[in-house]
Amino acid sequence: MQRADILSQTDEPANGFTDVAWNGVIEAVDRTYTELVAYQELLEAKNEELEDLRRFMVSVLSSVSDLLLVVDKDRMIERTGGALVRVLGDRHKAQIGVCVDALLTDDARDDLRRVVDQVVRTREDTVIEIEVLTDDGTAPLELSVAPRLDERGRSQGAVLVGRPVGELRSAYSELETSHLALQAAQSMLVHNEKLASLGRLVAGVAHELNNPISFVYANTHALEKYASRFERYFDAVSAGASHDEQMALRDELRLDRTIKNLRGAIDGAKDGAERVRDIVEDLRRLSAEGTGEVVRFDLMTTTRTAADWVVRGTKTPVKLAFVDDGSRQAMGNPGHVQQIVMNLVQNAIDALGQTDAPQIVLRVFDRDEFVVLSVEDNGPGVPEEAAALVFDPFFTTKAVGQGTGLGLSISYKIAQEHGGGLALTSTSVDGSCFELSLPAEGQV
Repeated sequence: MQRADILSQTDEPANGFTDVAWNGVIEAVDRTYTELVAYQELLEAKNEELEDLRRFMVSVLSSVSDLLLVVDKDRMIERTGGALVRVLGDRHKAQIGVCVDALLTDDARDDLRRVVDQVVRTREDTVIEIEVLTDDGTAPLELSVAPRLDERGRSQGAVLVGRPVGELRSAYSELETSHLALQAAQSMLVHNEKLASLGRLVAGVAHELNNPISFVYANTHALEKYASRFERYFDAVSAGASHDEQMALRDELRLDRTIKNLRGAIDGAKDGAERVRDIVEDLRRLSAEGTGEVVRFDLMTTTRTAADWVVRGTKTPVKLAFVDDGSRQAMGNPGHVQQIVMNLVQNAIDALGQTDAPQIVLRVFDRDEFVVLSVEDNGPGVPEEAAALVFDPFFTTKAVGQGTGLGLSISYKIAQEHGGGLALTSTSVDGSCFELSLPAEGQV
C-alpha cells in the first residue's frame, strides 16, 4: 500500500471519534458561551427586579406608622392615636369607651385577654400577633403590650402599640422568592463557567489525542496489509506449493522487507498507544484531584499540568516558562487550584492575542508561611481603570459573548477558601502579574 493510501485512511473514524464528532464538541462549547450570555442577561434582569423590590421595601418602611391604644384593666379603650384609622379603616374612628375586643376576631380575643392580664399582673412587656377587623376583612397585627403604671407604680391597664404585618410579610415573601431566583441564576452562571473551562480542556484533549490515535490507526492499516501478505503466503504453503513456487511468491510479496516493516509498524502502534495511555492517565489524575479533600501537593507540578492543558487547546503560539525556586509543598485541593491556574493562564493568553513573541512565566516560590505562584505575561497589561475591578463578579474587559466575568471572581473565592489569596500585583504596558498564595505545608 502506498503512503498516500495510508494517510488517506487516517480520516476514517478512530474508535468511533470522527472529525464530525470533534466539531460537535466545539459547537457545544460555542453554544455554552451563548447560553452563558443569555443567563447573564437574565441575572441582570433579576438584579433589576431585586432593586425595584428594595425600593418598594424602603417605601413601605418609610410610610408605616404604629397605631396606639390605651386600655384599662378590663381592656376598655381609654385613648387612641397613631395610624388607627389608616390601618383599621373608617369604621374604627370613634372607639373610646369600647372594649378592645370589638377590634379583634373571635380567635384573637382570648389571646389578647390573656396577654393583657399577664402584663398588668407581671408589669413586663410582651409581643403578640393577632388578627384584627378592618374595613376589608381581617389583617394580622403585631402588638407590643406594655403595662400602664400610675405615679405610684401600680398597674392601671396596658398600652398597645401595633403595626400591620401583612404588607411586610408579603414583601419579605416576594424578596425571598427573588433572592432564590437570583441564587439559582448565579449557580447556573457558575456552572456554565465551569463548562467553559471544561470546553477548553476538551479542546486540548482533542488536539492532544488526535496525533497518537492517527499514528496508531495508520500503523494498524499497515499491519493489516502485512497480515494479508502472510496469509496469502501461508495459504500457498498449506496448499502444497513447491519450494520454487514458495520462493517466487515470497519475492512477489516482498516478505523479507515486510518482516522488517512489521516490527516498525508494531513499535509505532505501541508508541502511539502508550501516548494515548499517558494522556488518559493525566485526565484520570485531573479528575481524581477534584474530590474536595485538602492534601499536601506540589504546586509546580499542578501548575504545569493545568497550564499545559490550556495551551494545548489554544491557537495562540504562546511560550510557557516554568521557574521553581525550591518551594515547599502547598496545602489545598489540587483540582480546585488547577481551576485557578487554568483561569489565570487563559486570561493571560487572551491578553496576548496581539503581542509579538507572547510569553507567560509561571514562578513558584516561598513567602513567609505561604507558597506563592506568580503568573506573569508580556501583554499590554490591565487598564488602570479596570485594575480595581478585575475580581468583581461579572466584570470583564472582553467583548460580549467572549467572557462571563466570573473566572477571576471564582478563582478569588477558591483562594480565600483555601486560606490564601489572589491578587493583581503589577500591571503596565509591558505586562501584568497575578499572584496566588496558598498555605505551606504545616500551616493548615
